[in-house]
Amino acid sequence: MYLIVGLGNPGPKYSLTRHNIGFMAIDYMCRSLEVSLKTKWKSEFIKTRLSNTDVILQKPMTFMNLSGESVVPAAQFFKIKPDKILVIQDDIDMPFGAIRFQQNRSAGGHNGIKDISEKLGTQDYLRLKIGVGRPTKGAVDAYVLSDFSNQEQDKIPELLEDITTAIESLLKLGLNKAASKHNRKALPEIG
Repeated sequence: MYLIVGLGNPGPKYSLTRHNIGFMAIDYMCRSLEVSLKTKWKSEFIKTRLSNTDVILQKPMTFMNLSGESVVPAAQFFKIKPDKILVIQDDIDMPFGAIRFQQNRSAGGHNGIKDISEKLGTQDYLRLKIGVGRPTKGAVDAYVLSDFSNQEQDKIPELLEDITTAIESLLKLGLNKAASKHNRKALPEIG
């Protein structure tokens, strides 16, 4: 069983922000699987199946900086070890649409990841980093809390499908094969 956590901030004002790509991915998978999230552990979650594997899909509702308050109790309840926890996060150091699986890495300035690592007592869990680009000017905090551009929003359905496919590969093939198959530097152009 895997715990798949999408990071974001609750509330409609954040729904299309770059920081919420993890929430968008969980919502997309729930729509595809035709399941609805329930509330527990300061989060929304559902136990379901993806690629013939039991998974818990979770969206912490604590705001980004306290994400560990939701992840840790869910992992404890379902007895899920860190190597079976996958956290979907935004990454400003990668261009929009880039995808990268990683494991056992530092938070790299991401407060949601920092909180999860501190509360889990380890950083040895899986990440799926989704590139949201870096601002050319202005504060990083304001940038990640700003909406995707109209051009980016047009590509988000394709990106969410790619994220789901990458996660299905992880469940079927394991981290190394999924990473070599799906890690990419940017969203491919549609021909």
